[in-house]
Amino acid sequence: MEYKCHLSDEIQSIAHAELREDENTRAQALEQFRDWILKHPMIKRCRTDPVFLLRFLRTKKFSVPMAQEMLERYLTIRQLYPDWFQTLDINDADMEAIIDSGYLVPLPERDEHGRQVIMSCAGRFDPYKYTSTQMARAHSIVVEALLDDEENQVRGYTHVNDESGLTMGHVSAWSLTDIRNMLRCIQNSTPMRHKETHFINIPNCATKILDFALSLLSEKLRSRILVHKNLEELKAAIDPKILPKEYGGVIPLADMIAAFKKKLYSKRDELMELDDMYIEISPKDTCSSSSEGLCGISGSFRKLEVD
Repeated sequence: MEYKCHLSDEIQSIAHAELREDENTRAQALEQFRDWILKHPMIKRCRTDPVFLLRFLRTKKFSVPMAQEMLERYLTIRQLYPDWFQTLDINDADMEAIIDSGYLVPLPERDEHGRQVIMSCAGRFDPYKYTSTQMARAHSIVVEALLDDEENQVRGYTHVNDESGLTMGHVSAWSLTDIRNMLRCIQNSTPMRHKETHFINIPNCATKILDFALSLLSEKLRSRILVHKNLEELKAAIDPKILPKEYGGVIPLADMIAAFKKKLYSKRDELMELDDMYIEISPKDTCSSSSEGLCGISGSFRKLEVD
């Protein structure tokens, strides 16, 4: 349980400037956070190791109360939507096939800001073979494999989304309620610092859905979304050398996928053990996804600013 900082001086400087993190603040926050979890009447099982708790503290700039609320929501959505957030098993044949397809892959090289880049290619996901639930779980397995990386916690994430090949099959796989609930999960319950999101090649069939999704995001997140007309515009914003070879980079997408799969296999036990965490949810605190959307512990899903 004792924390040992292995971050470089540069990353520690960023953490201090952007997150108000220093050795004393970190130590006090970790102690308060851990004690709160152990005394929480509803949280029955939860990781309390420093790296896990720092996911939330860093996302919320070391506001312990806000980190605590995010953890409540994180545990709650995992139980409200187990098909989206549990059983993150690379040995599952469908999950492995989706990862193998290249639909979603973290790039091995960081961007100019040192951020982890996650790239999605909509056309590589077969909406007639796999469901929106499996798509969501693929995102979860990728995200959870990255969340304990402390450099990611500090620097945040850049997302690159190539929507070429996106069809009505993709669009119709998601109900508006599911889109709303998923975006609330991403905004308020997932401990990630979303710094930039890039879109390219958005087809006409997806523009209204994208407009709907953007309307659900906080103003801060909306301001971090950049839409590019084509690959050349994207290359002006993202160093093309870090992109897959198919997009003008150096490393073939297949090699990136193979390297990431090794990571998933090495972390398989850790990812599966996340399902051991448990928070008690009473029937009166839950709600149907067709009415209010995300609920859970009373007050847990009130609107919070995303950092």
